[in-house]
Amino acid sequence: MKLNHRAAFVTGGASGIGRAIALALAREGARVAVADVNADGARRTAAEIQTAGGNAVAQPLDITDVAAVDASIDGVAAHWGGLHVLVNCAGWDRPMPFVETTPAFWDKILAINLRGPLACTRAALRHMIPASSGKIVIIASDAGRVGSTGEAVYSAAKGGLIAFTKTVAREVARHRINVNCVCPGPSDTPLFQKEFAEKSPKLAESLKRVIPWGRLGVPDDVAPAVVFLASDDAGFITGQTLSVSGGLTMA
Repeated sequence: MKLNHRAAFVTGGASGIGRAIALALAREGARVAVADVNADGARRTAAEIQTAGGNAVAQPLDITDVAAVDASIDGVAAHWGGLHVLVNCAGWDRPMPFVETTPAFWDKILAINLRGPLACTRAALRHMIPASSGKIVIIASDAGRVGSTGEAVYSAAKGGLIAFTKTVAREVARHRINVNCVCPGPSDTPLFQKEFAEKSPKLAESLKRVIPWGRLGVPDDVAPAVVFLASDDAGFITGQTLSVSGGLTMA
């Protein structure tokens, strides 16, 4: 197993892409802390891992609460004797024209999609730097690479994560910590169904048409890329942005 006995902390692990990542890491032997503001969902994912013979704990967590982030990550590191992998996957969006957005909406988007991952990364690095090892995978979005109509603030936050990934990767390379970014394209997740497909069916259909592969992504498309970047197979890869989007973005 690629990640045997390694401790991983996954935000947004209750559903969608985060859940798929948590399950995939566990299948490779990682001990997984499933963190999510949806406490019941986090417990369900952790229970699913345990039922399959893996090792997992649920971590009810609002990543916009910096003190709670510090306490949660510190607690997991203490419980498992260190932290080896962090996956920043929690996110949220609601499509609308930028001119219709409000400062309160901006604050919510930036708090969840940008400030939260910053807080989690800082907390994780406090454990990884003394150990001179660690893998951080940040889930951004192709919206942060090419823009996305109706997602101006979300795109700005995800673009910020891409830049953040590169900078932190440079800062911590001397500590042998790898920091990389995965950018899913439009993906069929519970968030997509609730905030996109139900409210803007035409937008949802148009997204399918612009993907060369001819379909939306699914969570299991993204999880293997994260497992790879969290493993020793990616030991000499850092500061990179990998799109998993059926060819929507080609670097």
